[in-house]
Amino acid sequence: MYHTIRVAAYEPDPLHGPWREEMKVLRLGEELHTELTRLHAEAGKGSVRPDRLPVRRLNSLLQAMAPGVIATGRNAGTDGRLPWLYAREAVPPEVLAPVIGTWAAGMYREDDDAEGADLEERLRSEDPATAMPLPHWENETVDLAETAASAGGTAEPATRLYSLLPEWVAFRLAARTFRTGGATLHFRVESSGNGARLVSWPPQRYERGGQTWYYSACLNITVHTVPFAPRFRVHVSAQVRRWATRLDVRPHQLGGTTVLLDAPLPWPGGPDRGHRLMVNTLGYDRRSKELAWRHHSPAPLMPELDIVRNYPQPAELFAHPERWINGMGDVAAGIVYHPSIGPHKVGPGLMPRERSDLDAWVEEGLSPMLTRIPDLERVTRSNTPSLLPRSGAGNGPGVRDARLALQRRAALARALDGRPLEVDVFWQSPETRAALLAELPKLIGLPAGERMGPADDDTWRWRGEGVEIRVRARPAGPLADALPVSRERRRPRAVRLAEAIEGRCRLVADGPARRPDVAGVVIAEIAGKERFAAVPDSDPKHALRIAWARQGRLSQFVNLPDDTDSGLEHRARWTWLDAFRQLGAISPPAHRVGAGIPGDLQYAALWLVRHTRKGPTRRPVRRLVAVRVRPGEGPGAIEGWDAERTEWVPYPKLLLLLSQAAEPAAEPTVDPAGNAIPESAATQAADAVERQIRALLFQLRDRPTLLLADAANLRQCWSGLRNGQLVRDMLGFGTGPAQRHTLYGDDLRVLLVRDANAREEVAEWYAHDDKDKVGFAEGVWGTADTESRVFASTASTPHTVAKLPKGLMKLVPTAQGRTAPGKTAWNPGQLELTVLGCLSEKALADSGRAGDLPDRPAEWATLAHQLRYHDDYPPLARPLPLHLARLAGEYVLPVARMEEGSAPSAT
Repeated sequence: MYHTIRVAAYEPDPLHGPWREEMKVLRLGEELHTELTRLHAEAGKGSVRPDRLPVRRLNSLLQAMAPGVIATGRNAGTDGRLPWLYAREAVPPEVLAPVIGTWAAGMYREDDDAEGADLEERLRSEDPATAMPLPHWENETVDLAETAASAGGTAEPATRLYSLLPEWVAFRLAARTFRTGGATLHFRVESSGNGARLVSWPPQRYERGGQTWYYSACLNITVHTVPFAPRFRVHVSAQVRRWATRLDVRPHQLGGTTVLLDAPLPWPGGPDRGHRLMVNTLGYDRRSKELAWRHHSPAPLMPELDIVRNYPQPAELFAHPERWINGMGDVAAGIVYHPSIGPHKVGPGLMPRERSDLDAWVEEGLSPMLTRIPDLERVTRSNTPSLLPRSGAGNGPGVRDARLALQRRAALARALDGRPLEVDVFWQSPETRAALLAELPKLIGLPAGERMGPADDDTWRWRGEGVEIRVRARPAGPLADALPVSRERRRPRAVRLAEAIEGRCRLVADGPARRPDVAGVVIAEIAGKERFAAVPDSDPKHALRIAWARQGRLSQFVNLPDDTDSGLEHRARWTWLDAFRQLGAISPPAHRVGAGIPGDLQYAALWLVRHTRKGPTRRPVRRLVAVRVRPGEGPGAIEGWDAERTEWVPYPKLLLLLSQAAEPAAEPTVDPAGNAIPESAATQAADAVERQIRALLFQLRDRPTLLLADAANLRQCWSGLRNGQLVRDMLGFGTGPAQRHTLYGDDLRVLLVRDANAREEVAEWYAHDDKDKVGFAEGVWGTADTESRVFASTASTPHTVAKLPKGLMKLVPTAQGRTAPGKTAWNPGQLELTVLGCLSEKALADSGRAGDLPDRPAEWATLAHQLRYHDDYPPLARPLPLHLARLAGEYVLPVARMEEGSAPSAT
C-alpha cells in the first residue's frame, strides 16, 4: 500500500528569493489603437463591438512569427495603454510592421483591403507627414511570483501571470530535451486560452493494421490558486496528443478541429526561433459551403507574409492529412485527432511510470525558481463506506449478487411507496429488447416475469415483496426518427427546434396515457448522437424526454448496438440502474468515519445548470438544482427543492418539474429610494441564485446538514465561492461582508469539491514510495497540518487499467512492449475537497458554544470521499448527493416560445 501521493504542481520557491525577469513590453499606444479601431469599425460594418479589436488572430500570428515574443497581454484590444506584447528582445520594425499590416488587411474582404495594405506602408514609411509610428518597446522588470494574499489567506497571483507564466515555463522547458528509453523528444510551444502546452514534435509513429498512426507527448501548463494556500501553483499535466491521418467524415460534418502549423520564420530568428506551433481551427463554413480556416486562425495570412513557401489549403489538408503531417517542403501541419472523425489505433493516456519520468524532467527544468509542492499523506484508513464484501467466507459472487438484488428491491419498494411501476420499452433492435427483459429480474432478484394478455401483446409483469412492475415492449417506429427541423433561416434556430419538438410531443401524445396512480418510466432505444450529426438539432432524445415528462413519465435512453457490440448485457444493466436512480431508489451506504459525524445528518447538494444558445434546446438558461438526501428514511429519502412551491418534493417529481419549469423572472434591484438600478442579465441571474441558496439554507436548519457544492460549477453565480473570496467558517453573498456560516444553521457544515475540469484546476498525481515504485492508490490525502482544510480524494482504478503494467512506456515503446501505444491508459482524477465551514474551535466560540467538542476537518473530507462509493457503481466522480443533483439537470430543457419567431411560411 502506498502511503503518499505526488502531485504535479509547483509553487514559487521561497528559498530562491525574488523572482524577477527583465522583459521587453510593447503597448499599442493611443495613436495606433485609434487607427486600428477605425479600420475595424469600417471593415466590420455593424459589428457588435467595433471598439474591441479582434486581436486574437494578430496575437497568434505574432507569437508564431515574431522571434522573442513570450506572451500577449489581456484586454489590449480595448485599451491601447495596456501591455500588449511581452518579449525577451524587441521585435524589429521590419518584422512588426508587415505582421500588423497583413492582419489589418485581413479584416477586410479580399476586394476591399486597400486600407489595411496602406497601413503597412505608413508603418514602414520614414516620411513624417504620412508615417504611422510604431510604438516603442519599453524595458520592464516583471515579478513572476507577484502575489497578493486574500482576506482568507489564499495567495492570488497578479492577473497577467495567468497567461505570462505558463508561456515562460513552456519556453524554458522547450529549450531542453527529454530523454527516455534511449530516445530523445523535442518539444514545441502551443499557446492555449487557459495557459500553454508543450507538444513533442515531430510526432511519434506507431505501425498497426498496415497503417501509420501518429501521436505526441503533450504537457498542459496552467496557473491556479488553492484555497488558503500561501503560494499559487503551476500545474503540469501529461497526456497523449493524437494526430488524424484519416478523416472518416464528410467535409460538412467537420464542425471545427484544431490544426497546428509548423512553419519556418520568413525572416532572421531570435532566441525562440522554431519553438512554436501555430494554432488554427479547420471547419466547414455553412455560408460559403466549403472547408475554411475559422475562429481567427492566422493560417490564411501566412501566404501574405511568406510568398516563397507553399501553405496548406483547407480542402487539401482535409484530403491529405498524412502528407502534411510529414511535411511539404519545410512546412508541416497536424490535425489534432477527435473521436468524432473516426477511429485511432493509438490509445489515450499514460501510465504512472511514464508520467513520473516526465514530471521529474519538469521538476529539474523549473528549479530553482519553482519547487514541487510537498507530497500528500494519508489522513485515514477508512477509504470506503459499508459496502458489501466482494470476497471472503460466505461472500461468493452468487451470494453477493443476491444481497445486491435484495437491496435494490427494497430501495425500489421504498421509492414506489405501494404504487405499481409501468415501464414502456420502445425498441428498434430485438437484441436490445431481449437484453432489457432479461436483465430486469436479475437486478431485483425476481423469477422470470409472467406474460399478460394475448400472445401478440408483449407485456410482462413481475411481483414480489412490495414491488409490482409491468413492462410493455413495442417497436419505436417514428418516435426514434430524426427531428424534422425546418431550414428556414429567417426564423431563430431555437424557434425552429421548438417547432420540431412540439411535433414530436404530439406524436407521443397519440399513445396511451399514463394512469395517475402508477409510476411511469419509458426506456427508448435510439441511435447515438453521431448518427444525427449530419443534420444539426435532429437528435430526438431531448424532444422525447420533454414529451414523456409532460405525461408524467421519466425517461431513459439506450443506444442501438453496433455490429461488434459485445456489451449489450452491460448496457441493459446500466439502463435499468439509471431508471432506478431517477425513481429515487438509491441511497448512500452507511459511512465508516466515526463518532464525529452526527447520527441524524442530512446531505444537501447544489448544482447550477448552465445552458448557452448552443445547449440542447438552443435556449440559454441558468437554473439552480438542489437535492436533499436523508439516509435511512422512507420514500422521501431523496428529495429536490421545488422553487415555485417552496417545498421539498420526491426526486422523481423534481425531475418532471424541472422539465416544465418556466424561466424565472428577474427581480429588479432597487436603491434606498425604491428606484430600479440597471443591471446586466448575468448580474440579475447571479443575484437570483444567491437568494435561492440563502432561502434553501434556512430550510435545512432542522437538523445537522452537510452542504455539498462544486465550486467551479457555482462560482459564476455565487462569487463568494471563488478561491480569493473564501474565508474559513464564513459564507459570503453578493457584495456584502462574509458572515459566520453558523448563522445559516447551528449544525451546518459546508464542503466544496473541485475536479480538474477543462482548465486543469486540480493537478495530476501518482502514488510513489521511497523505493522508486509508482502506481495507483485510493484514499483521502492531506498535509501533516491538522488544521488543514484542503484534502485530495482519489478513487480506485478500473480493472481494465489496473491490469496494465505500471511501467508501460507508450512514448518510446520498448522491444517487449511494441503494442504499448495501442493501450488505453487512465489515471483516476484527484477530487479536491475543501472543508469551508465546520464547527472549529473558533466557530464554536463565535457561536457561544465554546464548551462543545470541535470538528476534525479530515473527518468531513473522509465522509465526502466515502459518498463517492456505492455497491452498484464504480467510484463516482463526485459525492452521491452532488451526483444526483448534476444528473437532475438533464431535465432542464427550456423550449423557445413560438411567438419569438416569425410565423412559418406556407411552404
